[in-house]
Amino acid sequence: MLIFPQAKINLGLNIVERRPDGYHNLQTVFYPVPLCDALEVLPMDDDFPCDAFCDLKLSGISVEGDERNNLVVRAYRLLKDEFPQLPRVHIHLHKAIPTQAGMGGGSSDASAMLVLLNRHFQLGLSEQQLIERAARLGADCPFFILSSPAYAEGIGERLQPLALSLKGWWLAVVRPPVPVSTREAFALITPRHPDACCRDIVALPVEQWQQLLVNDFEASVFAQYPMIGHVKQQLLQLGAVYSAMSGSGSAVFALFRQPIALQEQFPDMFTAMIKL
Repeated sequence: MLIFPQAKINLGLNIVERRPDGYHNLQTVFYPVPLCDALEVLPMDDDFPCDAFCDLKLSGISVEGDERNNLVVRAYRLLKDEFPQLPRVHIHLHKAIPTQAGMGGGSSDASAMLVLLNRHFQLGLSEQQLIERAARLGADCPFFILSSPAYAEGIGERLQPLALSLKGWWLAVVRPPVPVSTREAFALITPRHPDACCRDIVALPVEQWQQLLVNDFEASVFAQYPMIGHVKQQLLQLGAVYSAMSGSGSAVFALFRQPIALQEQFPDMFTAMIKL
């Protein structure tokens, strides 16, 4: 039972209004990228000395917080409450997607857990039922059930599939050693409706995106953490056709026609160069 949860980038991210419940409505295009964690699940032997229903082992990139509250554990508990027949399990999560980066690694892991448990233990949940349960775990979790390009509204849970392909482009990802609190990022934002919707902008050639496709978090996050803004500018100076911060940060991504020696340009930072 092995699955490889993908990361995502945001092609445009506009915070359009504050909701009465305190959350914000947004508009964004989610695009999956082949930067993956690895999630393995094995049934636990009856005599294994563990009081919990699931036993989590983490490896790879360090993850902060109590393992008992990890999203993969919460995903297991969500289905265990509904399907008591689920056995106790061992979970091994190897992290390769940078954390606190705006790339959805935790959300992707949670959705992959739902998919894996449903498939292996034949729970009979439909794709739509998985999406509904994923929404209980996080706003962008539903996207990762399908993990295909989509335009998102609401808090990120209302999805419309998009016929969008970046095949052939090289994706650079740089994550500065600066964590950005999502709560803080939202607190600094002033909601506004964009002049043009990101769904329409991504239908244009990539060469036109830089002046049109905006992440509303960038202004306030770059002011608080100048290093992140400097990474974006350096990527553009290196020849990127488009560059932006993903989500509320702190990862910055860029589209190149050819690969570049990324680690040489950004030592001491997480970097990845990926062929799409």
